[in-house]
Amino acid sequence: MSTNVLSAKDIQRKWHLIDASGKILGRLATEISTILMGKKKAQYVPYLDTGDFVVVINAGKVKLTGKKMLQKNYVRHSGYPGGLKVESLEKVLSRRPEFVLEHAISGMLPKNRLGRQMIKKLKVFAGENHPYKKQLGVGEI
Repeated sequence: MSTNVLSAKDIQRKWHLIDASGKILGRLATEISTILMGKKKAQYVPYLDTGDFVVVINAGKVKLTGKKMLQKNYVRHSGYPGGLKVESLEKVLSRRPEFVLEHAISGMLPKNRLGRQMIKKLKVFAGENHPYKKQLGVGEI
């Protein structure tokens, strides 16, 4: 009796379209990260990227619970003295709504080469329009 070993050529990927309008940010991010990792597939192995492609639309209409809109901050540093930048979630969401969802999802993926490969399969858009209609099977008639 032999063991079936999954290789990269055996992986079949699907495309998923997710509408983020009215959904809670954290719960949506866990759902998307599970799809990106391929954890719900029968052929899941932790050492290969078995996940599917995900297209998220209406990222600007995502909901947050509690007072996160005012209290949650995104912090980055330029590396220079005095280079600390702190921005509230409200400002980031108005300026770049895709970043908020991408940041939440990337925090739930592995922090290695495999995680960087998985995040490339994520496509996030602030509005309804996206260039992946053909892959999703929603072609022009």
